[in-house]
Amino acid sequence: MMSAANDTKFQFAVFLLTGIAGHEEIHLWISIPFCIIYLISIAGNSVILFIIKKDPSLHEPMYIFLSMLALTDLGISIGTVPTILGVFLFNSREISLDACFAQLFFIHSLQFIESSMLLLMAFDRFVAICNPLRYSSILTLPRLGKMGLVSVLRGVAVVLPVPFLLKQFRYCQANVLSHSYCLHQDVIKMACSDTTFNSVYGLFVTLLTVGLDMLLIFLSYVMILKTVLSIASHTESLKALSTCVSHLCAVLLFYTPEIGLSVIHRFAKGSPLLLQILLGYIYLLVPPLMNPIVYSVKSKHLRERIIRAFLK
Repeated sequence: MMSAANDTKFQFAVFLLTGIAGHEEIHLWISIPFCIIYLISIAGNSVILFIIKKDPSLHEPMYIFLSMLALTDLGISIGTVPTILGVFLFNSREISLDACFAQLFFIHSLQFIESSMLLLMAFDRFVAICNPLRYSSILTLPRLGKMGLVSVLRGVAVVLPVPFLLKQFRYCQANVLSHSYCLHQDVIKMACSDTTFNSVYGLFVTLLTVGLDMLLIFLSYVMILKTVLSIASHTESLKALSTCVSHLCAVLLFYTPEIGLSVIHRFAKGSPLLLQILLGYIYLLVPPLMNPIVYSVKSKHLRERIIRAFLK
């Protein structure tokens, strides 16, 4: 009896990834912008990392946090876009359960790490504007390393149980996923077992990480705004706020689709499938694409170093 139960634990050996349902005839054309986004994301974040590593004048907290963000964005692009291109270019839809669980582990852990990096960058702007005299003594290099390490460990630790929990379930629903990559909230729909614990755990982890990070980022900007408004000089106020523009753009690019996708998966299951798919692609592809562009355009110091490197 026990053996029979084990044999029927998985009714199938693979999940089937989905591109844009109903538009299979134009998948090849849709793959072109995905290829361009992938190449720009890899090139842009690699350039950011290279320039910051090579230029000692950029070995400052703000740019070190930016290099951590670029490294995280590289991981997200490398972990997801090849699967997406496989679906759109070659109709390679099959993915084994173990490979799917591994991919969702990396996607979700890197997303939580990116959220932590955005929080650290908000803390950097908070100290730089609200307590500039102690900036270099608070954000020392050893402390930056510890903060980065804690962010990585937190992201990995909260997601690590998820693949093991998913392996315990029976999967006897239709094995066609909604996206061309694996997400926990998508895979959990395929299970026939009681998934209450997974749902509660997923919500708890999201609130503990992304929710807490968003709250602390908001509070840091309340304090920044309070400090800036107390500055008598209008020019100095604008100058102080201008240093936050790049970070605010990165925060909006990351959290807006993240919140939208979470709300749709949990509370608006009857929403149009195309909206879910588009939000899913924006959620994963736009931040790695736009972050290096935004920071290169808005940071004069970084922009000059990049131009100088290419002119050489």
